[in-house]
Amino acid sequence: MYDIVKTVLARQLRVDPERVTLDAQIKKDLGADSLDILQLLMRLEDDYGIVIPDKALATFVTVGDVVSYLDSLKQ
Repeated sequence: MYDIVKTVLARQLRVDPERVTLDAQIKKDLGADSLDILQLLMRLEDDYGIVIPDKALATFVTVGDVVSYLDSLKQ
């Protein structure tokens, strides 16, 4: 799941994929705003047929947070 999130974020934010690490803070390190995060999650929801509640959205600080959440849905 990390590779997918990394690719989507790098394209969407127009950043070098090497900057998209699990520890990277989505807003601070990658320059995303709330709309960017929302668009990322909407794309993942559409691509994978999942629903990510707004309450979960508020907990996503790092790329790893998003990946961990998505991995937990697969269980």
